[in-house]
Amino acid sequence: MTNILIAGAGLGGLTAALALIQRGHRVRVFEQANDLREVGAGVQLGANGTRILIALGLEPAMQHVVCAAAGKEIRLGTTGQTWPVFDLGETSVQRFGAPYWMVHRGDFHKVLLDAVRLADSDAVRPGNGVVGFDQTADSVTLHLANGEQATGDVLIGADGVHSRIRTQMFGQGAARFTGIMAWRGLVPMDRLPPHQRRMVGANWIGAGGHVVTYPLRRGALLNFVGVVERDDWRVESWNEPGTQQECLHDLRNWHDDVKTIIRCIDTPYKWALLGREPLDRFAQGRVCVMGDAAHPTLPFLAQGANMALEDAVVIARCLELSSPAEALARYQAARLQRTAAIVRGSSDNTKRFHNPALGSPEGAAAYVEREFQADKVSQRYDWLYEYDALTVPV
Repeated sequence: MTNILIAGAGLGGLTAALALIQRGHRVRVFEQANDLREVGAGVQLGANGTRILIALGLEPAMQHVVCAAAGKEIRLGTTGQTWPVFDLGETSVQRFGAPYWMVHRGDFHKVLLDAVRLADSDAVRPGNGVVGFDQTADSVTLHLANGEQATGDVLIGADGVHSRIRTQMFGQGAARFTGIMAWRGLVPMDRLPPHQRRMVGANWIGAGGHVVTYPLRRGALLNFVGVVERDDWRVESWNEPGTQQECLHDLRNWHDDVKTIIRCIDTPYKWALLGREPLDRFAQGRVCVMGDAAHPTLPFLAQGANMALEDAVVIARCLELSSPAEALARYQAARLQRTAAIVRGSSDNTKRFHNPALGSPEGAAAYVEREFQADKVSQRYDWLYEYDALTVPV
């Protein structure tokens, strides 16, 4: 039995904890927050993520909170013209062997937290911020903000985009402001007119911005993300409140359906999108980073949470095969290339969603017909969903 320390009780840290506990390891998860809950925002889980959750035994619990949307569509931000892109639902199961789920981040977090606590009631330690670590050839010691220490065989840094573990291992890393900021909010579906209550995800695209909407909580909520090119907001936080008026001003030229959604958001939040080059390593001896601590990414392939789930299972599998340092080296080798490709692909999608050709209905129609042909969509997305972290060579 390996004694494993995890910094961070977010989606990735909890998934890693559950996968490791199920494999017989002793796990302690240290989280700085006293109140273990996630922000109100949506998460999209492709087949590459949902097959992991199903394998961990979480399908019954997830079914109570997810929305399995029927499809995804592209809509033109100015006119609302619509083009179907994906038929999700049964098609995802048929093609990739697992469903496509849309879920409130807080609901998803609670499912994971409940499962970890059921597996080991003492595993999660809230109110324990992490400040650093030391390691020897034989062990690793985690230093906590309250002055206490914890010693184990392995330390997994799942402490997010501002990771203390990553900073100690590899330095801060340069983050560049992308010139883009995003608005987010949740709307009770019954506040919207009937034609806007459809169980589909939509990518509204336009010159200089895009909007993503999709249903959550079995269709009770609509998740809204509005992305605009604006360089006067550079705070990389999900919890900075804005106003309806400011959000409406940023999207003033968009279709009335978009503006109707914004008017139904009680408090829209805003955050600046920063880009980072992928790391060239994730592990150092008995310590590794995973999830946003390892490969923070722009949200334009909807793969951030999925990558964390993949990391978690690959780490657990590697620790079944090897000693700690060798296991983490295996994890690094298995994950570097894929995660870097996703980070770069997410950045590339910014240009695709904000293309100047979308400035006119005629240019937009030609652009969508060209860029969102079935074969091009398959080329951009199938490799994401086909990946199986449960069987990929490690």
